[in-house]
Amino acid sequence: MQQAAQTIRDAISATQAAAPLGAHHLTVGSYNLHKAVGSDMRRDPARTIEVIRELGADIVALQEVDRRFGDRKGVLDLERLHDATGLEPVPFADKLGRLAHGWHGNLLLFRNAEVERVMPITLPGLEPRGALVADLRVAGHPLRIIGAHLGLLKQSRLLQAHRLAQEIGAQDGRPTIVMGDLNEWRLGANCSLMPLRKRLWAVRSSAAAVPSFPANLPVLPLDRIIGCRQSVLSDFGRLDSPLARAASDHLPIRARLQLGLQD
Repeated sequence: MQQAAQTIRDAISATQAAAPLGAHHLTVGSYNLHKAVGSDMRRDPARTIEVIRELGADIVALQEVDRRFGDRKGVLDLERLHDATGLEPVPFADKLGRLAHGWHGNLLLFRNAEVERVMPITLPGLEPRGALVADLRVAGHPLRIIGAHLGLLKQSRLLQAHRLAQEIGAQDGRPTIVMGDLNEWRLGANCSLMPLRKRLWAVRSSAAAVPSFPANLPVLPLDRIIGCRQSVLSDFGRLDSPLARAASDHLPIRARLQLGLQD
């Protein structure tokens, strides 16, 4: 009797595992918080946390979360951030400095997701730059997030885009989203992000260039969210609130992400 009951339970578990997951929607965002220094030249981490709360994203790529020199101390109170937003940082060991929050200033925040793997990578180029690659599981759906801050020189950005393109296309076929301050304003064939776009873009994917810099009069789309064909990005926009304009030289950007598409 017990053996028969166990057989039934195993059959139910196998059926559930094989059942396709339904579509899942969430909001993703990116924000260069400029070390929490605003247009008034004041460092105000509480103001920055409030902007992140206003953004309302479930997954956020942050840039410039650490001081650049000295002990590279992180500028945010991560416990206060969690209390205000429910977001927590992906865990990883290879930080640049004992007190740092991020990797080359990059940090990924998540809510209601399981972290399966986090890999910090160093990017090529004349400036010290890096990116974080995080494999997550959101409502049962696998997802890879790459948060990056690319260089100021076009040639460096090309090298960095090629390096990031190597992280697209996981063996398990999980969709990939690249987010961050990519320091590129061009949109055509001259764009230094072409290696990324060629790997990510497809018929069912989309990316939009939303002007986000400078915060007080945004005209340049330096901050980007780019997705692949197993996902749909929509409702691209920026958070253009009075507080966001004051808190950093960049405005945060966000998009709606749909997971669960069949390739």
